[in-house]
Amino acid sequence: MENTRELFQVMTRRFGLLNKNCCSVGGTEISLVQSHILYEIQRQDKPSMQQIADTLGMDITTFSRQIQTLIKMDLVKKTPLPEDRRVYILSLTAKGKFIAATIDAEMNRYLNEVFSQMSDFEKDMVIKSIKLLNQCMANSTVCCKPLS
Repeated sequence: MENTRELFQVMTRRFGLLNKNCCSVGGTEISLVQSHILYEIQRQDKPSMQQIADTLGMDITTFSRQIQTLIKMDLVKKTPLPEDRRVYILSLTAKGKFIAATIDAEMNRYLNEVFSQMSDFEKDMVIKSIKLLNQCMANSTVCCKPLS
């Protein structure tokens, strides 16, 4: 029988190394967590700080420190919501958009290279399997609830 946990450990490690290796853009070093934050700000429409923290499963204090660093790096803007000034909306600066797009292109290049080693049927099967796995993980009572 396959050691399922080992399969996931290896895949997670490989994907983590990819994230780690691709996150230096034009002399700007981006940590794995920061790349996830940039990705989610880009993906969601005018998200609040709390929405992104919840999506990434981070406590708001740790998340706030990360956002402050990204603001200092001129990658993220934090704007108070006019209706409720306690709520902050996050957006990417021009530099933040460039870095997020560069990381996205690098990740897509890698995934395309990986999928190019498979037939269309195999690629379709893997993608459907990952979707099913993500859906089941989201429904798990053990973990993974905050992630959308």
